[in-house]
Amino acid sequence: MQSLLVRSPVAVAAFWIGTYLFITLLPLLVLLLHHVPEGRSFWTEFSVALGFIGLAMMALQFALTARINRIEASYGVDIILQFHRYISLVAFSLILIHPLILFVTEPETLQLLNFLEAPWRARFAVLGTLALILLVVTSIWRKQLNIPYEPWRTAHGIFAVSAVALGLAHALGVSNYLGLFWKGVLWSAIALTALWLLIYVRLVKPWFMLKKPYLVEEVIPQRGNVWTLALRPIVYEGMRFQPGQFAWITLDISPFRMREHPFSMSSSGDSPERLEFSIKALGDFTNSIKDVKPGTKAFLDGPYGVFTTDRYWDSAGFVLIAGGIGITPMMSMLVTACDRKDDRPFLLIYASKSWEDVTFREELDTLKDQIDLTIIHVLRKPPEDWSGETGYVDKELLERYIPIHRATRNYFICAAPKMMDQVEATLHDLGVPVTNVHMEHFNLV
Repeated sequence: MQSLLVRSPVAVAAFWIGTYLFITLLPLLVLLLHHVPEGRSFWTEFSVALGFIGLAMMALQFALTARINRIEASYGVDIILQFHRYISLVAFSLILIHPLILFVTEPETLQLLNFLEAPWRARFAVLGTLALILLVVTSIWRKQLNIPYEPWRTAHGIFAVSAVALGLAHALGVSNYLGLFWKGVLWSAIALTALWLLIYVRLVKPWFMLKKPYLVEEVIPQRGNVWTLALRPIVYEGMRFQPGQFAWITLDISPFRMREHPFSMSSSGDSPERLEFSIKALGDFTNSIKDVKPGTKAFLDGPYGVFTTDRYWDSAGFVLIAGGIGITPMMSMLVTACDRKDDRPFLLIYASKSWEDVTFREELDTLKDQIDLTIIHVLRKPPEDWSGETGYVDKELLERYIPIHRATRNYFICAAPKMMDQVEATLHDLGVPVTNVHMEHFNLV
């Protein structure tokens, strides 16, 4: 019984949440194990507590962005990165509130802002706060500031390391609570762990990727201005994945350059000897996919994601709701089901702009002969002789097609954010349990 609990996704997810809370609150435990310096007010102690918690949260950001498989498998990369964004703002607020409380309750501490005359511990605090402000500003307003992704990512790492290192130097310099040797060792271990995670992401993981290269076998044009990039491993058996997962791709350059882009696999999860990524031409990188030559070297970091039918082996069937290029992970789920001779029913509701824009139109028709698959195309601009569904995937349409016993199915949604939000809300209105609805957002950077 105990082994079953340890392996269950809920138990693992709860374990990581508990671990995060423990490490975050560890500074408070450290404070409790130290005598309170004489003559210090409640607000001073409260300010110190906020500073320690904020510093611990900042150190933990390195773990959240390291793509650690055991953690990612419990939540999904998209949820972890969303949490990373929001909790960074919380940590930022706590760290800023820390000196503001001191300035209000002890006005004499304002002298520490005189950078040239202040002691080094205060200079570390000022420099660390500036690094943290630059990190937050360049992250929130990166696009408005027209900062390219690659330089931003490098600067982001530098600012993060600087903020944590300078914050720790400030705490050690003040030494009211870290004067004891073992407490200094504890915080130094936290800082070194954060540094190791950064080294792992920037150096160790790219080195492993370098040992498992792929070659572009072909680039296949698809309907809807989509191009399928087919990769074949060179020196090993290839990457197995669960249908619906994704990987970061680095094309024609060293993985140490950190120019990688996330895309869902569209091929079968049971065919590692050939991986396919179907990519819609929407930006600078994606527009260049059609020009990639066979023989181009590629590197993959993955697989990642919990948006997969494999997690719901006991489901009676699946409802897949896709919009545009959101068909990519659904295609992987369907072709994998064909390879496995899955006899469960699949309902695909596929929204497209026009009939000519329906990516995988012919391939999907072929799949209907191999598995129990029903396809409902929904067109915004249908041809004159169109007799199928038109407009948008709304409540009336979903009510017509989804099963009466709605809790027996698992529902996967992949589309533009607005469509996903609307479909999710509608499914809830129709009585679909929230635990049966699965989405994956790809706003990862």
